[in-house]
Amino acid sequence: MARFATLGNDLYTGKRSFDIVGRRRLWYVVSAVLIVLSLVGLLGRGLNFGIEFRGGSELRVSSVQDLGDYEDTATAAVEQAAPDTEPTVTLIGDDTVRVQTGQLRNAQSEQVRADLAEAFDVGTEEVTSSFVGPSWGDTVTTKAIQALVVFLLLVSLVLALYFRTWKMSAAALVALLHDVVFTVGTYALLGIEVSPASMIGFLTILGYSIYDMIVVLDKVRESTEQAMDTSRMTYAEAANLAVNQTLVRSINTSVVALLPVATIVVVGVVFIGPGTLLDLAVALFIGIAVGTFSSIFIATPLLVQLRQHDDEVVTLDGKVNRRVQRDAAKADAVAGNTGLGEGDPAASSPGSASGRPAPREAVTGREVHPWAQRGPRNQPKRPPRSRR
Repeated sequence: MARFATLGNDLYTGKRSFDIVGRRRLWYVVSAVLIVLSLVGLLGRGLNFGIEFRGGSELRVSSVQDLGDYEDTATAAVEQAAPDTEPTVTLIGDDTVRVQTGQLRNAQSEQVRADLAEAFDVGTEEVTSSFVGPSWGDTVTTKAIQALVVFLLLVSLVLALYFRTWKMSAAALVALLHDVVFTVGTYALLGIEVSPASMIGFLTILGYSIYDMIVVLDKVRESTEQAMDTSRMTYAEAANLAVNQTLVRSINTSVVALLPVATIVVVGVVFIGPGTLLDLAVALFIGIAVGTFSSIFIATPLLVQLRQHDDEVVTLDGKVNRRVQRDAAKADAVAGNTGLGEGDPAASSPGSASGRPAPREAVTGREVHPWAQRGPRNQPKRPPRSRR
C-alpha cells in the first residue's frame, strides 16, 4: 500500500508517468474490440428482455422441499395446461421456483397453479401467479428510451457550458456512448435478462461515468491552460500529465465502488437468485468497470486528437518544439567548446568533469532543462579579509 501511495505521489508530481495519450492507438484498438463484441451480442443474440417488457404470466412456487430437476418438472407441469407456451424456469433462493410464460388465460393460469403444486408436492397457496400486460412493457421501454435521450441531451448541454468547448464535451459523450454500448452488449452476449432494474442501472452508470470523466477532463483543462500560459509543455504532454495526476484517484474510487457491488453480485448469484437487486448490481459492476477505462483511456486521448489542429494548440506545440531545439543546440555548442565529442559519455553526463549538464533529460510526460534539475548552485563562502 505504501508503494501504491508513493506511485500516486510520483505520478502527481511528474516524477513518473505513463504515456497514455501517446499510445492512444492501442486504447482505440482495445475499445474497438470491446464494441465489436458488444455489437455481435446485440445483432446476433439480441437482448433477453424480462417479462416486464414482453408481457406474460409469472408463477412462483415457494417452500419446495425437494427441488430435484426443477426445470423439467416445472416445464412438464406448464405444458399440460398450456402446450403452446415455452416457459422459462429459474431458481430464486434455496426453495422458490419461478416460472415465466406467455400470456395465459384465467382458466389456464389456475390449471397451471394446480399442476405446479402437485408436481412439487406443495399446497396451492404456495403457488402465486401474476400477469404483466404487453402494453405496460411497451410503456416501460418507451419511458426508458426517453429517459436516456433526455439524460444525454442534458449532459451535452452541461458539458458544453462547463468546459466552454464542444470538442471536450464531444470526447466525453463518445466515452459515455462507449460505456452504454459495451454494457448493453455484454447483457446481450451473456444472455442476461434485462429488467426495469437493469434500465435503472444503465442510467446510474452513466451518472457515475460522467462524474469520473468530469474530474479527469477538468484536470486536463487546468493543465493545458497552464501550458498555454507558460509554453513549457505541448498540449499532448500537458494532457498526459493531467491524466497521470488523476490516475490513482480514479482507480481508488472505482475499486471502492466495485467492492460492495461485487459482493452484492456474488450474494445474488449464490444465495438470492434472479431479482431486482441482482439485476441492478450486475449493471453497476459492468458499467463502473468500463466507465473507469473510458474516462482514462478514451476521453482524454480523443480530446487531444480532436484539438491537435487547433490554431492555439499548433502555436503552443511550435513554441515548445523550437525551444527544445534551441536548448539542444546550445548544449551541443557548449559540449563542442569544451572539446568533448558527441559520443563522449562525459558530454552527456550531468556529473562530468566539465561540470556541464546533459543537453536535456526526459522526465515523465515533459522535458525539464538539466540546469533546472540541479537546483541552486552552492558557492563556497570566502574567508573574511583581514584588516590592517
